[in-house]
Amino acid sequence: MENIALIESFSEFKDDKLIDRVTLMAILEDVFRNALKKKYGSDDNFDIIINPDKGDMEIWRNRTVVENGEVEDENSEISLADARKIEPDFEVGEEVSEEVKLFQLGRRAILALRQNLISKIHEHDNTNLYKQFKGLVGDIYTAEVHHVRPKMVVLMDDDGNEIVLPKEKQIPNDYFKKGDNVRGIIESVELKGNKPQILMSRTAPEFLEKLFEQEIPEVFDGLINVKKVVRIPGEKAKVAVDSYDDRIDPVGACVGMKGSRIHGIVRELGNENIDVINYTSNIQLYITRALSPAKVSSVKIDEETKKAEVFLKVEEVSKAIGRGGYNIKLASLLTGYELDVIREGVVEVDDVELREFSDEIDAWVIEEFEKIGLDTARSVLGQDVEDLVRRTDLEEETILEVIRILKEELED
Repeated sequence: MENIALIESFSEFKDDKLIDRVTLMAILEDVFRNALKKKYGSDDNFDIIINPDKGDMEIWRNRTVVENGEVEDENSEISLADARKIEPDFEVGEEVSEEVKLFQLGRRAILALRQNLISKIHEHDNTNLYKQFKGLVGDIYTAEVHHVRPKMVVLMDDDGNEIVLPKEKQIPNDYFKKGDNVRGIIESVELKGNKPQILMSRTAPEFLEKLFEQEIPEVFDGLINVKKVVRIPGEKAKVAVDSYDDRIDPVGACVGMKGSRIHGIVRELGNENIDVINYTSNIQLYITRALSPAKVSSVKIDEETKKAEVFLKVEEVSKAIGRGGYNIKLASLLTGYELDVIREGVVEVDDVELREFSDEIDAWVIEEFEKIGLDTARSVLGQDVEDLVRRTDLEEETILEVIRILKEELED
């Protein structure tokens, strides 16, 4: 029959992996019924037979034969004279089935049919795609770089689905070029209009947790449980692990001989430094382990305020704080306690806390010193200027001005 461009529409979608035969036929019937309603006012007395494999279809209009001159509804009734033009032996009261050719709907209606069909198929595919990836949120996914933009990398998976990796979800030293395979977790799926936008992340703590599941068999098998992961992407991470089997050393199993097991994870994350520690419900011991590689002398807990004073020897303070303050920040995030470093054996009767200089030194400058464990005047003055420039985000000029202010105060 003359189904013109609609045959192309059928063949275009009948092999679509996201749509099954039954659904396709239902969509096609719905599209044609809408067209019939516009043309005839109702589709109640029409039969639609669709063969999507051949790209063919038939529409049959059913009307009841009435006496000549007694037709009240032309859509559901046909006069005896008109009926006998189709078949000469029709009688009043019988039903006449007459095939409706597509060209009878008009060229404009046919073009609208095709457009409506394409729209509904895409809408169905988008709904399925949304459901598919909604079920993958939090899972690791691999896709290929399609093109690189300033604020995002657009990826394409094996099925041709587009996945977006925003700049802020990339590890700082990530570098991608077209054709690279990229791993990350599906962080979210959002509907932008009718089209789902799939977002990937490589900075989420869950990505590191899923890498542990992929790379370490005991984690995958459930023998080792990853209790918590905290990260400063591209810099440092801490992972607390626990084992349900006392015979298994969870840290040793995760790290492997000479770091063999964790090496692949570190490389995937751009050489992010990963500390793996034994989880414990003993919070004092947990904090002590979280601050490794520093050796903690003792910990004083305040349960109400969720704060802890951590006592360390002077030579251990810089290890506890870590470069850029990362170690103590991650330890705090891992344990859920605000950690305050206390130096053992340091009694400076003429020392002054940096906060006392807030009238002369900006608060953000004081915070930069506190990040690396320097919270008194003498603790700052005892440091090398070049080392302070390297360990903080402060300019040398700013540091020298702070030192001048501190020295004047202590001399007075």
